[in-house]
Amino acid sequence: MAINSGQVKRDDLDEHKGEAHHWQWVKDQLRREYGQAQFDRWLQPVRLGTVSGGVASLGVPTDFIRDWVERNYLGRIRSLMAAGPVPIADVRLEVCPLAAEEARTKSLSPAAHVNAAHSAVGPVPQTDVHSPGSSSRSGDGARTDTWQTNVPAGVSDGSDSLGGRLEPRYTFDSFVVGKSNAFAHAAARRVAESNTVPFNPLFLHGGVGLGKTHLMNAIAWEYSRLHPERRVLYISAEKFMYQFIASVRYRDTMSFKQQFRSVDLLMLDDFQFIANKDSTQEEFFHTFNALIESQKQLIISADRSPTDLQGFQERLVSRLGWGLVADIHPTDYELRLGILQSKAEVVTDLTIPMDILDFLARKITSNVRELEGALNRVVAYAQLVGRPVTVEVVREILADLLRANDRKINIDEIQKAVAEHYNLRLTEMLSERRSRNIARPRQVAMYLAKQLTQRSLPEIGRKFSGRDHTTVIHAVKRIEDLRRTDSTLDEDITRLMRRLQG
Repeated sequence: MAINSGQVKRDDLDEHKGEAHHWQWVKDQLRREYGQAQFDRWLQPVRLGTVSGGVASLGVPTDFIRDWVERNYLGRIRSLMAAGPVPIADVRLEVCPLAAEEARTKSLSPAAHVNAAHSAVGPVPQTDVHSPGSSSRSGDGARTDTWQTNVPAGVSDGSDSLGGRLEPRYTFDSFVVGKSNAFAHAAARRVAESNTVPFNPLFLHGGVGLGKTHLMNAIAWEYSRLHPERRVLYISAEKFMYQFIASVRYRDTMSFKQQFRSVDLLMLDDFQFIANKDSTQEEFFHTFNALIESQKQLIISADRSPTDLQGFQERLVSRLGWGLVADIHPTDYELRLGILQSKAEVVTDLTIPMDILDFLARKITSNVRELEGALNRVVAYAQLVGRPVTVEVVREILADLLRANDRKINIDEIQKAVAEHYNLRLTEMLSERRSRNIARPRQVAMYLAKQLTQRSLPEIGRKFSGRDHTTVIHAVKRIEDLRRTDSTLDEDITRLMRRLQG
């Protein structure tokens, strides 16, 4: 594709200038609408090519940027281009070598930042991480897109990898912010964009599918882009444990220590996995201290706050609360609707009616992953079957999911809600203490678990620090009796049920 380089016929010069001027106006509009950061990352590398027969060709550096711009910005680009002095009916994106060369020269594409990171930290083994930026060819000539994070030398993403995969979709730009996650999002951005260590560690916690992993990935991408000379390691707690066990088995603990203590940013996901793993906790304790003393950033995520973690050494729990603890709460209706609207905008060939988005936001309340999965099923049905999508059709498509969400309340949510309502720490409510101010909320939580979940009595007992099912029966019977005579308790339980059922 011929990109706008001034090599045009004299007869077309005036028209060409008009097209170029309008393209510059379009870019200025995009910069104002989406902000400088998004514009620099995705739209600045786009170049105006030919305009012929009412169709404008735009050149982009890579396949990934083409796909990203097509999903997220092409609709707006088309509407702006149509408003120009030369009628443009359509806009097409093409990968162009000249656009790629300009992007590399000006260091405007994500690939440039990562390549700079590679040269700063030395050779980095190939990974299997798919993400914005670079491309290579396999032995048979097939093209593969990869973007390696600037992890320490010697870390790969193969079968023996220390590092974790980063999801290219999980960026700050694609994270929808609402009341329930605004604090965690702001803290994550502060860490990613700061030249120093603002708080250490950053501890993110929340239920399944609420955005912890999205924020962790977003931090890794942004931190690597802004600090290409620094080393980042993102890993699950499970993999940390397995690598530690392997290092002990093969008597190579010094290499293990060096790998984890030589990074500038260590990110540990699903920290609750190493509960009751004393040796692994001991090693992490020393790694934690070494990184903190070296002023290196540490970020941890878990399904509950440090004070509510069970099966962890007290000294480790104490240290986890040293920095900033940020909670990601369950989504409310407004945030769920915003997420759906954001995802729906990516589907350029299908308009999803607002009443369907509203229906999904009200019915799928468990977590963001299920919400996105529900939207994907609706979109796939519409594209594959070709029938108009109505609320009634959506009810048919998602019948199983809607049934599950009608009563999908888990015991962890109930315990947390009851503890907050009675101003207790979760560990206190689950302890062996029998004082009334603790025993009564515990009984309320057991009662709600019986009423609002499908769990058996033994299962409920196990979730309350391994109590016997007869204890649960007694608690349920006691609360049922008290609700008839104690109006305050009855009101508390009614309020808790409304909160848990959304």
